Amino acid sequence: MAKIDSAYAYYVSNYAHKEVSRYDSHKKSDLRKVYNKIIKANKESPLYKISNLSEAKKYAIDIKESSKNIQNAVASLSDSYGSFADSFQKKVAVSSDPDSVDVKYVGDGNEENNSDGFDISVDKIATPQINTGNFLNNKALSFVPGNYSFNLDTTNSAYEFQFTVSQGENNSQILNKLSDLINNASLGITSHVIDNSGNESALQLTSSQTGLSESEKYLFSISPTASSDSIAGMKTLGINRVTSEASNSSFTLNGKEHSSLSNTFTINNVFELTLNKETDASTPVSIRFKTNSDAVADNVQILIDAYNGILDTAKEHSSDKSGSNKLLRDMSSISTSRKASLEYIGLMTNDDGKITIDKDILSNAVQPDRADATFHTLSAFRDMIGDKASSASVNPMDYVPKVVVAYKNPGHNFNTPYISSIYAGMMLDSFA
Repeated sequence: MAKIDSAYAYYVSNYAHKEVSRYDSHKKSDLRKVYNKIIKANKESPLYKISNLSEAKKYAIDIKESSKNIQNAVASLSDSYGSFADSFQKKVAVSSDPDSVDVKYVGDGNEENNSDGFDISVDKIATPQINTGNFLNNKALSFVPGNYSFNLDTTNSAYEFQFTVSQGENNSQILNKLSDLINNASLGITSHVIDNSGNESALQLTSSQTGLSESEKYLFSISPTASSDSIAGMKTLGINRVTSEASNSSFTLNGKEHSSLSNTFTINNVFELTLNKETDASTPVSIRFKTNSDAVADNVQILIDAYNGILDTAKEHSSDKSGSNKLLRDMSSISTSRKASLEYIGLMTNDDGKITIDKDILSNAVQPDRADATFHTLSAFRDMIGDKASSASVNPMDYVPKVVVAYKNPGHNFNTPYISSIYAGMMLDSFA
């Protein structure tokens, strides 16, 4: 059986928390294209050994994630738009008070004129359900040693939790053990042990979901099982008590009252709003689209940030034992080789290949008399970055120092689609 090593832990700690983009999902045809690229890359690839496998795995994961960021940025500036100019002129929504109401444009560019914008006042944000248990002396033991169980019901499912109290344990240990038990179940309920000033602690459970529909009385409920010990244990814990009920958000759009179960929702499939806090009714938050030149600058910035990100990855690993300068050379050459044309439209190239945007120059470059040439330059730059990122994502180990063991017989090799797992960060320390 294969032994999973630190590569998985590295991925989880560095990338598992990232927000999932809608460009992370693909059609079958897209996945088939990737599969065919993997086969082509491995069919003639030589066999090799890697000197520092542990660090090389981390480098491969970093390359794949940085490449994915570029591919998502390229996709966001390509899909649903008819021409190269339209891609970089995607609408960008802006809030007059993002601390109170944040906004993201999620439309496809085909909205009617009545989606130009609106004013919003937030009367109340949606809240989760909170159950707070009894405060217990940390160093004492308020439970009789033995076995306990309780039921936790959500709006969709029912669960039973069992735990044991042993002689010598104290309340603090029991509460922390229960908190971990609930969190590890991944039920959409977060558990915390909270303290007061009297050296006492209690268990507090909070739902990830907010709001209640008309058919719901609760987001979760807790009750002891039928045994007398469990009933007594629940009286001691007190986590079956709802201390703060879930509630819906309440807000006003252009003078009309609305409500939502969540603090994040869409308006007309164009604006994705996130309510962060209540606002003053006399000063509504204005949601509008940015001007064309500002929208172009924001869209270009998405691409530049992703491009600079992979250069940072390359530079970080080029000085250690896991990496080489190949990735840095390959990616930075895209901008340095086109330095003059990029700087002409406001994309200023540094000595290391990284790019910054001069918004004044870019604003002039997208004026009607220069717009076509500018968008041609941007599209060519976008496509080159996307092609390079696609190749790096398929075979990140191409950028890791290695020793060739044997070359394959050119033109006489069978397809080896599964060997790509060795070269894609999914590597193993040992076999047992």
